[in-house]
Amino acid sequence: MRRETDKTRKTSRGRYCNNATDFMSIVYLVGVILLALHLFVLQIVDIHKYREKGRMQRASHDFAVRGDIYDRHGIKLATDRIYYNIYARPVDYSDKETPKKIAKLFAPILGIPEQTLYAKLSNKKIQVIAVKKDVDRDTAKKIMKIISDNSFRSISLDKKNTREYPQGVFASHVLGFYNFDANVSNGVELTAKDKLEHVVRATRYQRTRDGKIIYNFTTDPVVPTMNPKGQDVVLTIDAAIQHVCEKELQKIIHEKDALRGAVIVMNPKNGEILAYAVYPTYDPNKFQKASNTQIKNWTLTDVYPPGSTFKTITVTSAMELGKINEHSIIADSGRMKFGNYTIENYDYKQKGAPGKINLVYLFEHSSNIGSVNVGFLMTHNEFYTMLKKFGFGEKSGIDLPGESSGLLASPKYWDKGLHMTMSYGYGTSVSIMQMVSAVSALANNGVRVTPHVIKYSPEEEAEKVKSIPTISAQTAHTITKLLAESVNNGKSCIKMDKYNVAAKTGTSRKPLENGTGYSGTMYTSTIGYLPASDPKVLIYVVIDSAKKGPVWGNTVAGPVFHEVAEQTARILDLKPDKIPTTPTKKVN
Repeated sequence: MRRETDKTRKTSRGRYCNNATDFMSIVYLVGVILLALHLFVLQIVDIHKYREKGRMQRASHDFAVRGDIYDRHGIKLATDRIYYNIYARPVDYSDKETPKKIAKLFAPILGIPEQTLYAKLSNKKIQVIAVKKDVDRDTAKKIMKIISDNSFRSISLDKKNTREYPQGVFASHVLGFYNFDANVSNGVELTAKDKLEHVVRATRYQRTRDGKIIYNFTTDPVVPTMNPKGQDVVLTIDAAIQHVCEKELQKIIHEKDALRGAVIVMNPKNGEILAYAVYPTYDPNKFQKASNTQIKNWTLTDVYPPGSTFKTITVTSAMELGKINEHSIIADSGRMKFGNYTIENYDYKQKGAPGKINLVYLFEHSSNIGSVNVGFLMTHNEFYTMLKKFGFGEKSGIDLPGESSGLLASPKYWDKGLHMTMSYGYGTSVSIMQMVSAVSALANNGVRVTPHVIKYSPEEEAEKVKSIPTISAQTAHTITKLLAESVNNGKSCIKMDKYNVAAKTGTSRKPLENGTGYSGTMYTSTIGYLPASDPKVLIYVVIDSAKKGPVWGNTVAGPVFHEVAEQTARILDLKPDKIPTTPTKKVN
């Protein structure tokens, strides 16, 4: 009975195992069928989908063309130039693709003698032969058609781009430069990099594993796939005004044998810089050959004592604080001693002590002593606070790289001597753009604006361009009136026939590089705006180390200011604000 039972169990176990084996076989068979079906669908049915997916995965945007840069009127200042390098791989030569055949087909198109090209292509010691570099698009199209028609495998084209500046040295310190190979840039090319390289709608194109561009031969065998292009940038620069400034700057530099100089023209109402001329200059197309001195935008990186142009800030600060008004009379002894300091007016030896002067006289004759006495009406903290409100000791915020914050000592380090010298433009160091920003408050109803060279959309402008209340509109109008009157009263070359000009000249000794004192060379400058009744342009001229002739703000920077003002007014068609005087007829 037990044996029967055991036998029965063995029989049942065997049946179970057989059934399980059969089941597993069926499952395996079904799996094989499903896998085969999946592979069939993958390879046959969905092949196009996966090919497109793979193509998209290989698509690249690293060959994006940078956006162009234009002046405010649409003149192109910077652009990309596309070119091609042609290469041959001897390892891929065949009976149908020989150096002789390639040379015969390519030589007329490339402008290379056939024998010369044949000799180059026959050099099998080189793995990759540079057939010709820097080939233009039209030539490349012809080469690509030959490649397509003959199914050549040994010839490839490498598409490249380089940055070009059609106007040469024009506005070079604004534009800067860009080098694709090294990915280095300067100027607007740097500050607007994200926008210039931002592709809104990128056109995809294929690349091989080694990075070569795959051209689209399916729709048009001679046209490569298009590259994505970054956004264009429009500058605030007016090319006509920029040209005037550069011409006049170059002229005065050579006439006076000066070291360097700058001319800035800005709309004081909105901070748009219409011209930005800097010397020495360079050609951004050949920036590799330029010296560091040429490339450096010293107007932003370097600081200097502003000299008498700073008297506008001193007088304005005291007036804003209620220490003086437009009718105030200031003591001017012509000369002043304080400790080891001796300060005197530039014309003291000729005119002596003026005695009592008004503010128009202070500006017209650039009285050092008068300005010091105005400065002494303010405490250290009061004067310092006003200078900070004008933006000194901090960056102006201009959209160009390399700007310095200038040098403005904390009032806890001030003494009477520093306070005194600061009152007439020494004791502090400023950048050119800081002075432009500060004086814009006088021309813009007491509100200074952020200087900028890029045209922004309303949304961008709200973020990047700041309007900073600095002084009251009343103070601004009063100072403007006094400055204009001082220009009209005198014989200064900055006086204009058709426009009232609110301006001030300046001359300051250049500090020694070791910081121990001042050299015998000078900074000469003139800053002002017009028409004084409704300012449309602010102009600042700075010339460094003029050597020939009388070296004063009025004799070096002044003539440049006048010529730039005249031509800018003509270009912008500014409405005159001076009533022409008609000579009275003599009655017999």
